[in-house]
Order: sequence, then C-alpha cells, then structure tokens
Amino acid sequence: MAAAANISLQLSSSLVHGETKLSASSTLLMGAPLASRSPCPPYDLKMARPLVIQSKRLSGLEESIRIRRERELQTSTASKRRPALRRGKVSQRLPVPDHIPNPPYVASKLLPEIAKEHQIHDMEGLVRMRAACELAARVVDFAGTLVRPSVTTNEIDKAVHQMIIDAGAYPSPLGYGGFPKSVCTSVNECMCHGIPDSRQLQDGDIINIDVTVYLNGYHGDTSKTFLCGEVNNAMKKLVKVTEECMYKGIDVCKDGAVFRKIGKKISEHAEKFGFGVVDRFVGHGIGTIFHSEPLIFHHSNDKGGCMVEGQTFTIEPILTLGTTDCITWEDNWTTLTADGSPAAQFEHTILITKTGAEILTKY
Repeated sequence: MAAAANISLQLSSSLVHGETKLSASSTLLMGAPLASRSPCPPYDLKMARPLVIQSKRLSGLEESIRIRRERELQTSTASKRRPALRRGKVSQRLPVPDHIPNPPYVASKLLPEIAKEHQIHDMEGLVRMRAACELAARVVDFAGTLVRPSVTTNEIDKAVHQMIIDAGAYPSPLGYGGFPKSVCTSVNECMCHGIPDSRQLQDGDIINIDVTVYLNGYHGDTSKTFLCGEVNNAMKKLVKVTEECMYKGIDVCKDGAVFRKIGKKISEHAEKFGFGVVDRFVGHGIGTIFHSEPLIFHHSNDKGGCMVEGQTFTIEPILTLGTTDCITWEDNWTTLTADGSPAAQFEHTILITKTGAEILTKY
C-alpha cells in the first residue's frame, strides 16, 4: 500500500482533508527553433545544385517525447470509449475474529504519521517478516485468479479477507486511517487506494490488487496489476513495462547503495516507452510498522541516504499512459489520473543484503 509523499516527507494530509488535484512538476524540453538564413540572391537554374535535406538523430529525451506523443494519440480514442470510473456501493467492513491481534492504528480513525525510524530486523524478526510477506504473496496471487468480467471488487475483497483471517492474520488496510476495506482494488485510471465496491469488472479492464497482511506483529506488502478479459495492446504494454520498472529498481538495491538509484533506473526505463512515473506516491519502510522511513521515490530525484543490510522496504512504481497529475475522490482515498488515462502498479517488499536484495513477497 503506497504512502503519499510531500516536501516534508510526511504522509500527505490531503488523504484526510480531501485535496482534489495535484500537478506533477515536470517540464518537457523542446528543441530550439530553426534559425532563418538571409535571402539568397537570384541565381541561374542551370547552376542550381540538387537540394539536400539533412537531419540529425533524435536525442534520447526528444525520442522519449516523440514516443509519448504517439502513444497518447493512439490511446486517446480508446480512453474516450472506455467509460470513466464511477464509485459503486461500498458495503460495511468485514469483521475480524477477536483472537487475531490488531495493528495499533486500528483503534483510531486518524491517519498515522510515517515513522521516522528505519526498520532493521534481527534473525527472529526476519523469520516473522518472511512469513508475513509469503502470506501476502499467496493472497495476491489468489486474488488474481478471481479477476474476470462481471466479478465485483467487493467480491474480491471478501475472498481476500477470508483467506487472510483463515491464516490467523489481520488485513492491514482495514481501519488504517479509516480505510473501510481489507484490500485496495484500483481499476483502470485509478492510480492507487481504490476502495472495493459493487462495480463489476468489465472486459478490457486492468486492476491493481494491493494486499498487506499483519501476521505475528509484522506487515507484508505486495501488489500486482491483472488483466481482465481482452485488454488492448497499449494497456498491456503499460502493465508489462510497469512490472519491468519495479524489477529494474530492485536490481540496483544492496548494502551501501544510494536510494536515488531506484528512481533513476525506473524513470529511465519508463521514459523509453513514453510512460509517466507518478511522484505523488512512494515506497516505504515496513516491518512491525506499516509505513516508515525510508521513503522510496520512483521518479528521478536527488534523495540522499544509503541502504543498510537488514533493512526492509517496498518498491512500488505507478506508471501512466498520460498525465501523472491526479485527483482524489471525496472518500479521501481513491486517487485517479487527472486525464482519465490508465495507470498500473506493481509492488514487492524487499530485504537489503550485502550483495543485493531479497524479494520477500514471493513463495
């Protein structure tokens, strides 16, 4: 479950106070205009030389802009045909058996602040962390098997909730800052934090299912974007590249590596295909606390600090076909692309080692 970032590195209060629109501070660099030459004097046609037109190879940035413009043109018609996402009926939150321990934040509807401490675990902690992450991985894969046209996101929430409590765990999103459901289901233009409801999935949708479980005092967090029925090629490409970006970010992680390498690698790969990288939502430290430092920026940035062996955090990039600007519904959670273009996200929880990163949310 992504955390929202702002300049002070706190979880944005817009999720509580309902800020409705945000603008990404990105600027496209345009090529300089061609310089005009002075008029040529009259000349004899017999002396005229063949006209030769020369062009230079596009720079990487110019090529990225060209690809993005072409992709926006290709997908604009499809996006217009696809109905805008509308909120369905949200059912009551599901009960959790009394014998299952609750995370501390469940007792309050206030959105917790991001904890300042980095989470580094001893051997016993890692055993519990691995167990929570493995369960989360199994749950998200099970949820993916439910994705098909006519299924509601509320039905997915019920199935996920049952699997989690059957394992003796607590669904971490339930009650986090007042979040009413046990899983986040983000469809099409929903960037993240979608609340399960009565809307039926449609043929051609994409849906991100974000699962976090709290087991034996530790959180495990993961998400995947799934295809529903026959999805168009542009959206398939978006989903594929988003997953690739996540792994590109994971590949640079190891003890002593600087955090900004993650965003650099993700942005470089996304820009090759003309996709936008959302800077509004970030990865985060995780363990006994749901959201903590370090915050992991997925876009190009100058964040300082280095990774430390034994540290756990999430990498969870969100890519878009169009703008990275967003709007948030009145529920203070559901966040959509401002232009209605599709978005995709993938997430893993990782453990930093001496030589690399171990993906914990797998089995």
